[in-house]
Amino acid sequence: MSTDLFVINNVWMMVSIFLVFIMHLGFATLESGLARSKNTVNILFKNSMIPPIGLLAYALWGFSLMYPGADFAGKLFGFAGFGIPLPEGGETSAYNAGYTFWTDFLFQGMFAATAATIVSGAVAERIKVSSFMIFSLLFVGICYPVVGMWKWGGGFLNTLATPFYDFAGSTIVHSVGGWGALAGILLLGPRIGKFVNGKIKPIPGHSIPLATIGVFILWLGWFGFNGGSVLSAAPGAVSRVLVMTSLAAAAGAVGGCFMSYIMFKTGDLTMVLNGILAGLVGITAGADQMGVVDSVLIGLISGAIVVLGVVMFDKLRLDDPVGALSVHLLCGVWGTLAVGIFGKLAGPAQLLSQLVGVGAVGGFSFVFALAVWFVLKVTMGIRVSEQEEVEGLDIHEHKMHAYPDINAPGYEISMPEKEEVLVAPVPGRAPVTA
Repeated sequence: MSTDLFVINNVWMMVSIFLVFIMHLGFATLESGLARSKNTVNILFKNSMIPPIGLLAYALWGFSLMYPGADFAGKLFGFAGFGIPLPEGGETSAYNAGYTFWTDFLFQGMFAATAATIVSGAVAERIKVSSFMIFSLLFVGICYPVVGMWKWGGGFLNTLATPFYDFAGSTIVHSVGGWGALAGILLLGPRIGKFVNGKIKPIPGHSIPLATIGVFILWLGWFGFNGGSVLSAAPGAVSRVLVMTSLAAAAGAVGGCFMSYIMFKTGDLTMVLNGILAGLVGITAGADQMGVVDSVLIGLISGAIVVLGVVMFDKLRLDDPVGALSVHLLCGVWGTLAVGIFGKLAGPAQLLSQLVGVGAVGGFSFVFALAVWFVLKVTMGIRVSEQEEVEGLDIHEHKMHAYPDINAPGYEISMPEKEEVLVAPVPGRAPVTA
């Protein structure tokens, strides 16, 4: 590879890293907008801590779990040792020779933290922040790297007769987060007031503008999430992936809009927003394999699925404040199966491999998350008290408000002493002061 091409590839991958990084701001903004104002600081705190925890865990051992080396090809588990071992030969990555080892690590590390971010919104407004931090450390540090190794690290899913295919992580990132969220919701229970006397009570978020901003930041970040997964700056391949990603997102918005009209007889903005995300999640498994029609169909179906999913989970009494189960779990599974139905890889053998991958990754992720949540529940607890939940996690968990009431008793603002100001003299009059 020429030096110029190496530099170009490396620069594009670093730009993709920046875009995936900004997705964490999108998640924080979306989740805080869909939560009540009294829990805003709590949401932002969790989303501010997940990237640091994820990157540190991934650096200390996660990367070596996910990419253990060729000796573990076709296996269930491997470990290359603690730390970030620089491969023999210098800074060129042993897995992706088109750019540096350091770029490879940071791109993968940004993906790792995303899995725990998905869980954050689903368990919002009643989770103990300490328990969530411990869960995030274990989930990002162990669960995600293990299932990631099964495909991207050369593990058994990559060595099936017809290899399992997941281009950028509909299953390995998004559904993993969705399974972790489902396990947490089951053990945590619904928010107070969500289900009363057999009826479903809507609990609206405090800022739809914030949620809308978050979705568009996420769409922007997906250009790096999917575009960077080409693993080079090849202009044709990158451009194709970006087009298919955007078409699926656009179709997801339309699918969510139409289905919300059918279900609720109104244009529900939150369903349109989740429809965009649903389309993005759905196309992620096969963005490099799809054509225009394929991408639009995947997006439309994803948008419809997310609306039906929200209704279904409500009826099952599974309280998900942001719709993470519908977006990331259901549409992650759908997008993975769509690889075997649409595009270049469509066929019975590929569809069977996709089912095997969905089942294996889903089964391990759910059992792992359920075990971690259960141990935390019986030891330190995972849910705040009723009083803390009613009054808000911000003041009880963090001793602050996102939107302090300046008119509340005890809230004082120090005002500067009034200064003497010279007023310009009027002709024929002496100067005056104010």
